[in-house]
Amino acid sequence: MLHFERCEFDTRRERVLAEMANRKLDAMLIFSQESMYWLTGYDTFGFCFFQCLALKANGEMQLLTRSADLRQARHTSILEAIVIWRDRGNADPVIELRNMLDDMGLLGTRIGVEWLTHGLTGTAGRAVNERLGSFATLRDASDLVPMLRAVKSDAEISHVREAALLADEAFEEALPLIGAGADEADILAALQGHVLKRGGDYPANPFIVGSGRDALLCRYKSGRRRLDASDQVTLEWAGVKAQYHAALMRTVIVGEPTERHQELYAAAREALAAVEEVMRPEHTFGDVFDAHSAVMEEHELVRHRLSACGYSLGARYAPSWMDTPMFHVGNPAVIQPNMTLFAHMIIMDSDTGTAMTLGRTYLTTETEPEPLSRLPLDLQVVG
Repeated sequence: MLHFERCEFDTRRERVLAEMANRKLDAMLIFSQESMYWLTGYDTFGFCFFQCLALKANGEMQLLTRSADLRQARHTSILEAIVIWRDRGNADPVIELRNMLDDMGLLGTRIGVEWLTHGLTGTAGRAVNERLGSFATLRDASDLVPMLRAVKSDAEISHVREAALLADEAFEEALPLIGAGADEADILAALQGHVLKRGGDYPANPFIVGSGRDALLCRYKSGRRRLDASDQVTLEWAGVKAQYHAALMRTVIVGEPTERHQELYAAAREALAAVEEVMRPEHTFGDVFDAHSAVMEEHELVRHRLSACGYSLGARYAPSWMDTPMFHVGNPAVIQPNMTLFAHMIIMDSDTGTAMTLGRTYLTTETEPEPLSRLPLDLQVVG
């Protein structure tokens, strides 16, 4: 059930251990499901309950989880030491974690903690701080593994390329369905169904499909409508393979595009080209956003653009496929080769009710970024 060779996991662990040594950490408490998957292959949605992967500076790993995920961990990961906490009326998994860490000889040590993750609720995080604060010195290391995950190996890039192919094919399946009278449900089913039919995975967040005034939304919402003879449809979707995502975004025009559609499309295309020029190792994520922002300002669209224009992608779990770092103002994170980055130009003009989006996933290189999608960037217009 492993998606990578054992040597790949060994290399990842050595990278984490080296950074732990740099930060003088004796162990890491890993609560992020993405980190667990990246380090061990452990693949589950059971992170909605309390679980923790403990990694010692000598490379020893132990997983604390519920009985429902015991076989999941055995079947999908390289983990051998798995400790179970049992559901019962007075269950206290954090005490079980403390006992496990004591058995690992970590009393009085310096331990890094992944606080910033959906895998650790506020209630559980407070319990960890209260029950372990006197057991060891806890240090925030939320960025340690995500920083390393942002740069992809050749094996990871192979999965991303497969995901990108699925994303392209999904759009090609859905596009013929878009037209006057079309049901959003059919469009969404074509996008998601193709990814699953071709052996891909569920995305970490729902695909976006919105038409009419809802084309201005950047989130999925419940409810469907049929398209009018003159309409606009915003789609954001992703191919997913081995949990690795490659996202795309388009606004498709039904009927004749308005003059405002044409204006916003021209700005989006220009902004995407500007972003590509600075999506290189000598620049930061903040520089990429500044390139996007400058074009939007030139077109007098500051009120209609977002405060971010993309982010890193990789193996992600619900509730979002958005990963760090993100393209926003002042982000000092440096672009490195072999990152997979999604750049989206999103313009939502509420004054005129006009939507326009354009986005695709890139692989960074030593020079210019490589688009992973073969879809054209032309404004999509259907009759």
